[in-house]
Amino acid sequence: MTQVKPDTAANTMWGGRFATGPDAIMTAINASIGFDKRLYAQDIAGSRAHAAMLAATGILSASDAEAIREGLLTVLSEIESGQFAFRADLEDIHLNVESRLTELVGEAGKRLHTARSRNDQVAVDFRLWVRDQCDAAMSGLTTLMRAFLAQAEAGADWVMPGFTHLQTAQPVTWGHHMMAYVEMFARDRGRFEDARRRMNECPLGAAALAGTGFPIDRHMTARALGFDRPTANSLDSVADRDFALEFLGAASICAMHLSRFAEELVIWSSAQFRFVRLSDKWTTGSSIMPQKKNPDAAELLRAKIGRILGATFALFTVMKGLPLTYSKDMQEDKEQVFDAADTLMLALAAMTGMVADMTANRDALRAAAASGFSTATDLADWLVRSLGLPFRTAHHVTGSLVALAEAKGCDLPDLTLAEMQSAHPGISEEVFSVLGVENSVRSRQSYGGTAPDQVRSQIARWKAALG
Repeated sequence: MTQVKPDTAANTMWGGRFATGPDAIMTAINASIGFDKRLYAQDIAGSRAHAAMLAATGILSASDAEAIREGLLTVLSEIESGQFAFRADLEDIHLNVESRLTELVGEAGKRLHTARSRNDQVAVDFRLWVRDQCDAAMSGLTTLMRAFLAQAEAGADWVMPGFTHLQTAQPVTWGHHMMAYVEMFARDRGRFEDARRRMNECPLGAAALAGTGFPIDRHMTARALGFDRPTANSLDSVADRDFALEFLGAASICAMHLSRFAEELVIWSSAQFRFVRLSDKWTTGSSIMPQKKNPDAAELLRAKIGRILGATFALFTVMKGLPLTYSKDMQEDKEQVFDAADTLMLALAAMTGMVADMTANRDALRAAAASGFSTATDLADWLVRSLGLPFRTAHHVTGSLVALAEAKGCDLPDLTLAEMQSAHPGISEEVFSVLGVENSVRSRQSYGGTAPDQVRSQIARWKAALG
């Protein structure tokens, strides 16, 4: 394979030792500008903070610092306006920005890289980007939680079946079911918040791996970039990608939660359930069956966990065997995180739209809640409270009444008192007061229970918390 001529060969940003340039395939595998150009804003912000610090510590003249500041603003403007020509031969966003800066301001641009390395440069750029994604995820989750809160408030006392094993278990309220997802996504938001807090240390100034002999002020650059403090170990600073792994871990759990509700939407919107109706905004038709209205958005969301979890596994695999400090393997970190972040934000936006737009079928919910002997536990509890039976005995008595009702083809409230007493003579007319589904949900007054009063209390708590 041919190599470029020596006079044009080596990368002018680092190639002093090299007589010839890389093979074309080496250039292709080595260059990251195709994807890491997404870090341009963070890279320029980090460079501006670094230049200001170099000037403040006397390492860089004030005139050079001002030229760099103005030049970086020009580069930023060129990129944002689409006028910037990214070059693969310059490998990455760092060298692309620095090369253009030097074209604009001359020798001053060559001084910018004093007391830093691409190792700590990419570490701070990537950390800034992931921190921004944590903020975006927390914002998206807050919006999604508000959509669930609106649904919960509208149907705080609507009765529906609660399921275990996808079998009717006990009556619950629509509001209670919606609030379960508020709790779920609140934990997701907390995970992103926690990850953000832990990653909010600045690696800039660690240089290649050992720090620098220049009298830099790492606290100054950390403050300028909104970090709580500089990182405390230069080796760990350039070797660490825990912040990206934590983001992916939080994103994976969040995507799993999104997938769970997506599955419920698929089930609930089916003709067999008819619990909810999704509008035309979130459904598609069939090319052959004109009656079909497919919940494609929910199905696609259900699958998104695969991409995000795949990115998590991929980055764990990249990092698992790397010795300290930096290895080129770590260039493979960004595409995984970029794709996972994009996928998560799309999924959050789509789920928020579906939740806000869906219409619950209150009649179908109630009819399903009343089926499947859903108040059997209420009957057993009544036998314990009113007759003093041990719960296991009450469970047995109730089971025999369920079998009787099943044989008759009716539900528990449809049995006569005499039939009830055939299972236990102490049963009185009072038992029928606990067998209706509305009575059942009203009785669940324990903290966090499904009683409408409890649901409204939780709604109020979360509305106050979200502001």
